[in-house]
Amino acid sequence: MNVPDDLKYAETHEWIRVADGIGTVGITDHAQAELTDIVFVEPPKPGVVFAAHNAVAVVESVKAASDIYTPVSGEVVAINEELVANPALLNTDPFGAGWIFQIKLSDAAEFDALKSPEAYRAQLSE
Repeated sequence: MNVPDDLKYAETHEWIRVADGIGTVGITDHAQAELTDIVFVEPPKPGVVFAAHNAVAVVESVKAASDIYTPVSGEVVAINEELVANPALLNTDPFGAGWIFQIKLSDAAEFDALKSPEAYRAQLSE
């Protein structure tokens, strides 16, 4: 499994990369592999404020539908429109073109409390 070292991870298999107080969120390589062929994505609506760990989006595959949770609290400031048109990007490029949404963090401490790449790898090996 690919677990990039420049990201933080949620126990629910979302990743986040933060720059200038804006977090870009997607699902991990492990999550996309478990879901298999992703056919539909319903991202959150921009402008909506969520608390950390709330369900914010839905991803559907040929196998199952799965909620996507925000790893941090804040306001959704952007969604990946390209992903809506081409949900398979979650399978082919989960850490790049397959990002789901961007969120303006309201509490940086929540980001700091997320799993490191090492801790996430340990979770996957349990």
